[in-house]
Amino acid sequence: MVTEPGPAVPRHVAIVMDGNGRWANKRLMPRVVGHKFGVDALVNIIHASAARGIEYLTVFAFSSENWKRPQDEVSGLMNLVMVAVSKYLARMAEDGVRIRIIGDRSQVSEKVRAAWDHAETLTAGNRRITVSVAFNYGGRWDVVQACRRAMEAGLSPAELDEQVLSRYMSLSYAPDPDLFIRTGGEVRISNFLLWQTAYTELYFTDCLWPDFDERALDAALADYARRDRRFGRVKTDVDAGGQPRALPVAD
Repeated sequence: MVTEPGPAVPRHVAIVMDGNGRWANKRLMPRVVGHKFGVDALVNIIHASAARGIEYLTVFAFSSENWKRPQDEVSGLMNLVMVAVSKYLARMAEDGVRIRIIGDRSQVSEKVRAAWDHAETLTAGNRRITVSVAFNYGGRWDVVQACRRAMEAGLSPAELDEQVLSRYMSLSYAPDPDLFIRTGGEVRISNFLLWQTAYTELYFTDCLWPDFDERALDAALADYARRDRRFGRVKTDVDAGGQPRALPVAD
């Protein structure tokens, strides 16, 4: 659903953390090493986001298309989930971070699912910032699963509209993202949060994800603060008599 304009600091930021493999290749390292440094970057950005008043952070960790990658890289990413939980979860919990996992859990191992369940349970009462990790996630999958859940709930076609369907989406507990950041130089959404980003401001940077730090985050936030979010409306101005007037603007 469309949210109303808010303060200069976005309430919800979504990030495609791209460039881990290329970051490692530039250093003649295995791609999985780039993912390990990417986890460190994510932890830093989580705390930086909370410090800046961002309430929701959603990150694209593993897409439904990523299963096509080399098997050793996929296995390394799955193992990295376990390492990240054991290494960072306690600190996250103490710092008020709430962890949520969105995506199709059916294809991952029981150990990975158990680690996710533990992270979600341990941090369920935290409210400083909600971090949603999209793993085995796709935007089209999200729309399909929402439709299936709505039908399973017995909704008739006449009862279904945008607001109702939003209740069945993976991020039903969060407002739509205000700012979408993609690192790594690619300029596309890549099937991430297709429903939720209808009016989201897009920001693309060449910075590879392991190098994305607080200064890079601040640059994205500064760019967002300069945006004029109209949500399909027109920009108003004042005429010579002091009366508001509508200015035609493209949207």
